[in-house]
Amino acid sequence: MTAYWVLASIGVLLALLVQGRVSASVLFTSWAVGLVLLGVTGQQALLSSFSNSALITLIVLMLVSLALERSPLLDNVSNALLKGRESMASLRLMGVTAFLSAFLNNTAVVGSLLGVIARQRHIPASRLLIPLSYASILGGITTLVGTSTNLVINSFVINAGLPPLGMFAFTLVGLPVALICMGGLLFSTRSLPRHQALDKDAAQSYFLEAQVMANSPLIGQSIEDNQLRHLNGLFLLEVVRHDRLLSPVSPDEVLEQGDILVFTGEVEKVQALQRFTGLQLFGDQADRLLASNLVEVVISHESELPKRTLREVDFRSLFNAGVVGIRRGKRRLTGQLGQIPLRVGDSLLLAVGPDFKEQPNIDRNFHVLSSTLQRPKLQRRQSLLSFCGFGAVIALAAANVVPLLNGLLVLLALLLVTRVLTLSELRQRFPFELWLIIGSALTIAKALDSSGGAQVIADVVRSICNGYGVYGAFIGVFVLTLMLTELVTNNAAAALVFPIGLSTASAFGADPMPFIMAVAFGASACFIIPFGYQTHLMVYSSGRYRMTDYLKAGLPVSLLYSISVILLVPLVFPF
Repeated sequence: MTAYWVLASIGVLLALLVQGRVSASVLFTSWAVGLVLLGVTGQQALLSSFSNSALITLIVLMLVSLALERSPLLDNVSNALLKGRESMASLRLMGVTAFLSAFLNNTAVVGSLLGVIARQRHIPASRLLIPLSYASILGGITTLVGTSTNLVINSFVINAGLPPLGMFAFTLVGLPVALICMGGLLFSTRSLPRHQALDKDAAQSYFLEAQVMANSPLIGQSIEDNQLRHLNGLFLLEVVRHDRLLSPVSPDEVLEQGDILVFTGEVEKVQALQRFTGLQLFGDQADRLLASNLVEVVISHESELPKRTLREVDFRSLFNAGVVGIRRGKRRLTGQLGQIPLRVGDSLLLAVGPDFKEQPNIDRNFHVLSSTLQRPKLQRRQSLLSFCGFGAVIALAAANVVPLLNGLLVLLALLLVTRVLTLSELRQRFPFELWLIIGSALTIAKALDSSGGAQVIADVVRSICNGYGVYGAFIGVFVLTLMLTELVTNNAAAALVFPIGLSTASAFGADPMPFIMAVAFGASACFIIPFGYQTHLMVYSSGRYRMTDYLKAGLPVSLLYSISVILLVPLVFPF
């Protein structure tokens, strides 16, 4: 009976993850603690999950990556890639991104290249950013350290008492799959929009909010009389009055005290609002804001801002900046900007002070697109030390000379001693939420296994696939993981399906490796929906994409990916 209660609780967990109102870290931690308190699994299982060697390896790898992402190498490489014909530039970009993502954190790779691609004017960014995000996934599936998902799978493998996965355990399947899918990308991405940097659509990409203050001369006069209809580069979209939305706005509408005017328009034209006395931009006085530099940033997946509104956040105190506008892909935002819950990937237009780039929490919360306000890059000697050290660690681990965790710990210590990294940076960027999610997920997996819940599902899979044998069960595990990774996060999908895959292999008396690979590759198969993978969200607003853009470009890639994995895994890892 315990097995069914555990399965029911996992079903509730999955439903809450899909709903997305509560963060994954809170949900996984609550479930893990609940299962321990109910006696389904023990305290020792909880403690051992959070000290799992593969999980610690992932955390240390991400901390080392903080140095690598500040290297000027990625900026120099990206500038050389985007020359010549669009098709060749796209191919070079995907190839280099995939190679870098095979060894570096893919969010760091995409974050480093995002600003350069968004700023260049040779090729529309909308033609390159989805290929950039997809290529980072495809590169990540080729090695153990290429994506956090592979290291998460390795932590489950070790937790199950199986031999740990090698550095290139994924390569014989991952490399052909990556090459096939990148070939498909060259054709599927032809359907992507071609948003020119200065076209009419770009001029209506940001949403700006201004409030009519008390004693303003605008009060009591119509929109037409106040000359708010014919602003250069700005369009009055709607008026919010006493929580009531007036849209479309009539030229005869008379303004009242406290009215909130929502404009859409060009970043450069926001100064046009400065001439209106008593009109206050969201975040601060208009004249004070517009005397500052305007900087565009994208909210990162590590940020503390998602699911919170601008009014809930003391933004100026946190970042020494004021929010002037907000953009979310090609989607039209409506209502008061301060009451819109923020999302990963939203673009914010900030009015910043001179010391904005020195703020310690900028890297964790944003990807800065303005080239003049990038954080200081590593010096050449520091960059050489970081990359050579990292390359040596990977080579020694691949040759089984030094364990990966040991090598990374030595490298991290070296980076601290040489002050390439500081303890302050490590504290600010420590992936605490990821540690909570994976440690809790390992505990939940143990509970699912010890309660018999995983075996129940494995028996169901076996009965369904009775006429198709072990190959049908393998496909079923892969498809289940793929569906979950599109709905929730890749690591959550891997955590939920891994014990099921292992029990299914046991039920058929098969080698567990094909099923482990089915979960690993299935958990990285997020190509259709942008909200399941952090790099998709990172490029969402910068490319001014719609959901349908991901569907058009990603569906062919997802099909190619799935067919290739289903055919190649059993050849490399026989049942």
